[in-house]
Amino acid sequence: MATDLNMTGYEWSTAHDAPVRELFPGIRARTLWLGSNGAKAYFLELDPNTCWQGIDVHEPGPEEVFVVSGVFNDGVRDYPAGSFIHAPAGSSHIPQSVTGCTLFVFYPEG
Repeated sequence: MATDLNMTGYEWSTAHDAPVRELFPGIRARTLWLGSNGAKAYFLELDPNTCWQGIDVHEPGPEEVFVVSGVFNDGVRDYPAGSFIHAPAGSSHIPQSVTGCTLFVFYPEG
């Protein structure tokens, strides 16, 4: 077991304790981390039969999504739990879920 680890600058949070805000009815974001360069990490919870209001455009940078539970739909196809999606800057989709889902969402450029 290593004893000389350097964990300076580590930050951590739990989804349960993260501040929550409702983005749209039945869609909640829990802020897990905000980086000094604008990067951010969220837990996004979509209740069953919910849909983003409008089109979600990825600006200024890409969006990366990992489906933690349930089935996520981007307006075109379903992504079951365990799926990873990289959406490049400038792309768009309409987040929704028939079954409900939980997502880990990362914006490396804000």
